[in-house]
Amino acid sequence: MNPTPPPHPVVEHLDRGPLTKHEMAARVARDIPHGSYVNLGIGQPTLVADHLPDGAGVVLHTENGMLNMGPAAQEGEIDPDLTNAGKIPVTELPGAAYFHHADSFAMMRGGHLDICVLGAFQVSAAGDLANWHTGAPDAIPAVGGAMDLAIGAKRVFVMMSLFTRDGAPKLVPECTYPLTGLRCVDRVYTDFATFQVGSGGATVLETFGISFADLAERLDGPLSRR
Repeated sequence: MNPTPPPHPVVEHLDRGPLTKHEMAARVARDIPHGSYVNLGIGQPTLVADHLPDGAGVVLHTENGMLNMGPAAQEGEIDPDLTNAGKIPVTELPGAAYFHHADSFAMMRGGHLDICVLGAFQVSAAGDLANWHTGAPDAIPAVGGAMDLAIGAKRVFVMMSLFTRDGAPKLVPECTYPLTGLRCVDRVYTDFATFQVGSGGATVLETFGISFADLAERLDGPLSRR
């Protein structure tokens, strides 16, 4: 009987600090395969559009009705009628198309998107997603199209800070906030580490400015190495 192979060492980037938002976006962009149809959620995920290289062949979709969206518009190229779902002015790439909001949601719900990138309040080690409400009495619910994307996209990436301002982890054994989707998240990109999540729990792929051992101490629940 062959012995069980040892786990691969986690790539630890200890010569630097945690990733910035733009570095996180670049890290996500690097993992999007050529030719993918991708939706970028409101907030930090919209930055991914600015880090897709020329020739990536990635077609960006916005739920307000556009395909082949380009990077954020800069001064001098802003069209107030051309925005993403977060109302941020964007550019269009050759072949861009526009359509009704209902058609956009049909694309999302019909399984036509390869990847969506969403923000989150919490993600569980099993891949549950909570990103529309913290449960606080005075919080304003904001589910939007996240639930449609979470169950409609073939793969779900989450881009978020790993800890709250109070230092509480947002990658948790079980979500305590109201859920957006069950067992839907595949990968979590944060400022301190990148994780694979799912039925096998949370697996650390690489860390930034923190060792695997220190990361495991700060998070609740077991972590595995890829």
